[in-house]
Amino acid sequence: MSLVLLLRLAVALSAVYCLIALTVLIARTFSFGGQPRYAKAHGSSARGVVYAFGQGMLPWEKESASKHLPTFFAGILYHAGIFAAIFFLVAALLLIKLPDVATLIVRLLAVIGLLSGIGLLVKRSALPYMRFISCLDDYIANILVGLLLLSAILATYNSVLQFAMMAVAIILLLYIPVGKIRHCAFFFYSRILFGKFFGRRGTIPHPSTED
Repeated sequence: MSLVLLLRLAVALSAVYCLIALTVLIARTFSFGGQPRYAKAHGSSARGVVYAFGQGMLPWEKESASKHLPTFFAGILYHAGIFAAIFFLVAALLLIKLPDVATLIVRLLAVIGLLSGIGLLVKRSALPYMRFISCLDDYIANILVGLLLLSAILATYNSVLQFAMMAVAIILLLYIPVGKIRHCAFFFYSRILFGKFFGRRGTIPHPSTED
């Protein structure tokens, strides 16, 4: 078995493990059961979910984000770079040769994402209050994602370096279920629960914004 095929197979198996582990983690939350709702509904759960994934994602709807706009937008760029790197990784696994324009876009987004990630890591390390609330997992997650972005950038210049990108991807996929990056799955789940609960109570969408 060639090294290329072995790495592709390892990435695929790691991805399957990651998906199964995340599914199990989410399923385990159902073991807590649901609490009955005795109060009369004053709003719509469906509208709450729409708000949670729409207007509620805007920075001025979140106190912390509105007070730290540079960090908020750095996070947006960081995740854009991550999605670009994942897209490039999937294309490499499927042996799809991307057009030069697409490769250039991936490279640009990955570079911006990497710089944003480094900036966020520096902020976490430099500010005392950020260091106080941080743990080892925060740093490991940032470094692993940074390595994926870096390896993807290098691979856009030389396809041989896709091996390094795949190797990093394997480590990252194995780490996701046990680290903070598992929020990639819980984000959607938690936003749905948030929207349903507060939408039913009529507290979101905020009544003041509908006048």
